[in-house]
Amino acid sequence: MNIGIDKIGFAAPSYVLDLADLALARQIDPNKFKIGLLQSEMAVAPVTQDIVTLGAQAAAAILSEEDKAAIDMIIVGTESSIDQSKAAAVFIHQLLDIQPFARSIEIKEACYGATAGLSLAKSHIAQFPHSKVLIIASDIAKYGIASGGEPTQGAGAIAMLVTADPNIMILNNDNVCQTRDIMDFWRPNYDKYPRVDGKFSTEQYTDCLTTTFDYYAKQTGKSLADFAAMCLHIPFSKQGLKGLQAICQNDDETLNRLTERFHEAIVYNQVVGNIYTGSIFLSLLSLLENSQVLETGDSILFYSYGSGAVCEIFSGTLVEGYRNQLATTNRLDQLNARKRLSIAEYEAVFFEEIKLDEVGNAIDLPADDCPFALQSVDQHKRIYRKN
Repeated sequence: MNIGIDKIGFAAPSYVLDLADLALARQIDPNKFKIGLLQSEMAVAPVTQDIVTLGAQAAAAILSEEDKAAIDMIIVGTESSIDQSKAAAVFIHQLLDIQPFARSIEIKEACYGATAGLSLAKSHIAQFPHSKVLIIASDIAKYGIASGGEPTQGAGAIAMLVTADPNIMILNNDNVCQTRDIMDFWRPNYDKYPRVDGKFSTEQYTDCLTTTFDYYAKQTGKSLADFAAMCLHIPFSKQGLKGLQAICQNDDETLNRLTERFHEAIVYNQVVGNIYTGSIFLSLLSLLENSQVLETGDSILFYSYGSGAVCEIFSGTLVEGYRNQLATTNRLDQLNARKRLSIAEYEAVFFEEIKLDEVGNAIDLPADDCPFALQSVDQHKRIYRKN
């Protein structure tokens, strides 16, 4: 049985910050961001937008009523949870009016969670072939004003419908994982922002990639020559490029070919920023919608990395007619229509927090006309609205 990605959708907040403006405000050469990071913009989420609203919006864009009736599992991969107990998937299940007899869960392992969700979805559909599983990767990356990670912030969500006989990509059974107990990026419960050992983290990203691929090659007999493109986790685009260069080693012909596809695969990442669990799948969406050379039967290699650390290498094969499942409108035009924030506006949004009264009701929560939004907090209960 072939199991894989049948549909894929994306949502980002309606605010964006130009990194050239950020560089000038922080008295940094703009090329440090544009060339040094290969990033040009970052999405900014207001307090009324979170992993639930973004995830619901990404999924609503692709789901039919038939899909909602067949989905019996919803998995949200995130490291930006809005509750220590209740899964974001439960909120999203209700917002999307998905049939009630479904399992709704949340998976956490830094930027890797949604990839783990794909394996769980495959196992479920292998057992129940008529089922459909909704995977949502939704995150908001915040590092702090004037912090080293500030230009690599971002926000957004990817939704993927996983089914038998998929219309976009078959997920091959060649997954190889590696786990290392390291402290390269972590977020204690008592900290508002993550703690990062940046140099160590980038080194681990690359070493996990090369060692896991070596093991993958031994297990599967595959080489980079077998793949038309590669999608990597993109904390910032230059990190992905360095990873690609490391894995290609001295094979310049393969490096040049895969680098061409890589630049097609980061078009959206460069103007959205880091969306943690969704970054690798945003890269896949960018590749599919911006490459004109991919063909039916092409295989794509994936490298998913979650700090702490767990990584996975796996592959997928494009099926006939996959382009028919992609957006018919220009996604860059939609991204360019976002409200551009000044530095003062960005910092105001960044520091904005939900204020609660003595019984846990939100005070003066801003109005939000997005398709899904946080409407209120009532006695510490988050209430979402569907427009």
